[in-house]
Amino acid sequence: MATYDLVVVGLGALGSSTVWHASRRGLSVLGLEQFELGHDRGASHDTSRILRHSYHTPEYVDLTFAAYDDWAVLEDAAGEQFVTITGGLDLFPTGAAIPMDDYTSSMDARSVPYEVITGEDVVARWPQIALPEGTSALYQERTAIVPAARGTAAMQRLAVAHGAVLRDRTPVVALEPTSDGVDVVLAGGERVSAARVVVSADAWTSRLVEPLGARLPLTVTEEQVTYFQPADPEPFRPGRFPVWIWMDEPSYYGFPTYGEDTVKSAQDCGGPEVTGDERSGETDPEMLERLSSFMAATFPSSGPAVRSKRCLYTLTPDRDFVVSAVPGAEQVVVGLGAAHGYKFAATFGRLLTDVAVDGRTDADISAFGLDRPALTDPAYEPHWMV
Repeated sequence: MATYDLVVVGLGALGSSTVWHASRRGLSVLGLEQFELGHDRGASHDTSRILRHSYHTPEYVDLTFAAYDDWAVLEDAAGEQFVTITGGLDLFPTGAAIPMDDYTSSMDARSVPYEVITGEDVVARWPQIALPEGTSALYQERTAIVPAARGTAAMQRLAVAHGAVLRDRTPVVALEPTSDGVDVVLAGGERVSAARVVVSADAWTSRLVEPLGARLPLTVTEEQVTYFQPADPEPFRPGRFPVWIWMDEPSYYGFPTYGEDTVKSAQDCGGPEVTGDERSGETDPEMLERLSSFMAATFPSSGPAVRSKRCLYTLTPDRDFVVSAVPGAEQVVVGLGAAHGYKFAATFGRLLTDVAVDGRTDADISAFGLDRPALTDPAYEPHWMV
């Protein structure tokens, strides 16, 4: 068998970050992807993702500082710009389902500057926006856009430049821990030996780690992002229009123009429950109508919808990440972004490499274990509003 220091299963954003970080540490690394590199069946394709300090716990705010730093490291290594600062609005209507205090107190605890402004102030500063009476907002000036497909591809290129071997169209069917590592069983019967394995397979994670004794009660949904075409895109350019999040149920989010004269938006956690292998991939007209109605009311000049794309959300019951060795099989480490992880993609690989190789990392990942109640208690009630 071929033998590696680290085998990474799944080469979306988290796995691509891991092969990059591990290979730049000098490890022999094999990355395995069941589909083609850059495929659109998961959650790391398409264009824009949000990068922000505005988060609901101080521990997540801590990770955002690491994320900005690690994106800067990636920019230096790749010789490309990935972070586009736009500023960001969190919009809270009267009686919002998501508490503003969670965000203000978390940013206060880490000395992150922000503004609390009224809905009237929002409309005065950004006349592209129309808000219901009583809406208030948080504005954080460092909120940014990072590119999904382009950022993931850059991490893959850098990993290869550092000596990593990446194999696409290579499904993994089983992980078999041994006394000194893990045998990775590939479709067709080929086996690869690894000292450590990182599983970053998103919607396909459970089938690999549950046979090792880890309970992983994930819910997979098929979400939909839509691009709208304003008649005049100039007011929606970065610098004139912020990233925004509607902090209620249903929750929506969106972007300024980015690479083209459209504005992208979506509902958070609004899609049907599916599996990685069984999902439609087609535009859902009801989801499109729901989002279009919200956009027409809240961003009246955003224009008609011109196209939609589907992606997967792989949700833990508490919507917290997983960065954890498998209890009883510590040679295997699991990474999951719980459908809000891409902003941390450049950091995830460093954390996962640390845990796999060193058994620890300097970041506070105590909430992200596989042994937490949300993953081990069958009676735990899922909640995804963050």
